[in-house]
Amino acid sequence: MIPAGTVTYTLGTAPVTGIGYSFNQDELNECLAGPVAEKVFDDEGNEDIAAFLGGLVDTQFAQDNVRKALSRTKEPEDWRVGEALAESYLTFHRGCFFPWPDSRDERKAGSSLPGADLVGFQNDGQTVRLAFGEVKTSSEARYPPGTTYGRTGSKQQLEDLRDDQSIRDQLVLYLARRAILGAPWQQQYRRAATRYFSDSADVRVFGLMVRDVDPHQDDWRARATKLAKGCPESMVVELLALYLPAGSIATLSQKVLGSRKGGAS
Repeated sequence: MIPAGTVTYTLGTAPVTGIGYSFNQDELNECLAGPVAEKVFDDEGNEDIAAFLGGLVDTQFAQDNVRKALSRTKEPEDWRVGEALAESYLTFHRGCFFPWPDSRDERKAGSSLPGADLVGFQNDGQTVRLAFGEVKTSSEARYPPGTTYGRTGSKQQLEDLRDDQSIRDQLVLYLARRAILGAPWQQQYRRAATRYFSDSADVRVFGLMVRDVDPHQDDWRARATKLAKGCPESMVVELLALYLPAGSIATLSQKVLGSRKGGAS
């Protein structure tokens, strides 16, 4: 579990709403030392790899090499930590599950893949739907920040998820290619995909900003208004802003790495 934060503003009306949350330093440290670090370093994936490779090697030397390969902890980019924080928030406070981190598909460390940043499911206790998330991390002292605009900005990406079924289709197939490998979440995928192919707009879309400036509804106000126009009835869009203490973003990588070496500070 991670702290829920303090609500600083709400805006919009269904099906498109927005909320700002603020976090103090202790709350941020709690996040970074727990679930966020686990996602940044993909603890679950590494445990699975260790178990698989451990069954292939039978000498101490080979086992040491496996451990060495898995223990290479490179300092992550601040944006990647911001993305892990956003993912953790959706996991614990919106009933979401994102089973396949895009870092597992990287050919080299530090690269990012096209498409939604987060691809998975939302379970509201009764139904399971596909959930897609776009995350931007910015310290820019303007509202909204520059990461909102341009071809890879949140404005365009969220509009694409709302309007372009072909993009949503590709994300659904992206998960399918991993689910068919016998993933433990295969049944969740079946339920969500069945719902999706009955109504391709019946998804949850999340826009998230990770910020370390004073909270202000202008981060999402215009987007909430414009995304509501023409939004399919069965689609729900939620825009979240997570406001961290001033200057936090530049030290996110350092802090999450430090949490593995004795605690965030």
